[in-house]
Amino acid sequence: MNRRLAIAALLVLQALCAAFFLFDVVTSIFGLLDRPLDWQLRELIEIGAAVGLVLGTALGALALRRSEERRRHVEDRLRVASGAFAELLEARFAEWGLTPAERDVALFSIKGLGPAEIAAIRGTSGGTVKAQSAAVYRKAGVSGRGQLLSHFVEELMEGPLVPTAAGAKPPAAAQSSVDA
Repeated sequence: MNRRLAIAALLVLQALCAAFFLFDVVTSIFGLLDRPLDWQLRELIEIGAAVGLVLGTALGALALRRSEERRRHVEDRLRVASGAFAELLEARFAEWGLTPAERDVALFSIKGLGPAEIAAIRGTSGGTVKAQSAAVYRKAGVSGRGQLLSHFVEELMEGPLVPTAAGAKPPAAAQSSVDA
C-alpha cells in the first residue's frame, strides 16, 4: 500500500509542477495577471517546479525498474512451477505405467481437450481415445478428467514451488499457499 501511495504522491507532485508551468505560459500569453510576480519569488517557484519534475522522473524510473524486477521474478517462479508440473506429470505417468498413447491422451485431457479433439490431433477414432482415457483414469485411480487434473493441482500445492536451501523458509507467497 505504501508503494501505491508514494506513486500517487509522485504523480500529484508532477501534475502540480506541470500545472505551474502551464499556468505561467497561459498568463504570459494572455496577460491575465495585473501585476507580475516578484522575480525572486518567480525564480524560487520555477526552481521548485523543475526540481519536482526531475525528482518525479527519477522516482518514476526507479519504480519502473523495481516493477521490471518483480515481473522477472514472477516469470522465473512461473518457469519453476511449469517445470515442476512437467516433472510431476512424467513421474505420475511412469508410476501408473501409462503407454505412450495413454500419456498423450492424458496430457491432452489435462490441457482441456475433449475426446473428439484428441482423436483429431492423434489421427485415431473417438472410440480409441475413450478407451485410452478410461485406461488412464483406471490406472490413476480417478473417475474422470476433472479428478485427474485435480490430482496434479493438489500435489503441486503441497509444497513450495521454488526450491529452497536446506533449512531455509519458503517464500511467503509459497508458504501461504501451503498453509491454506
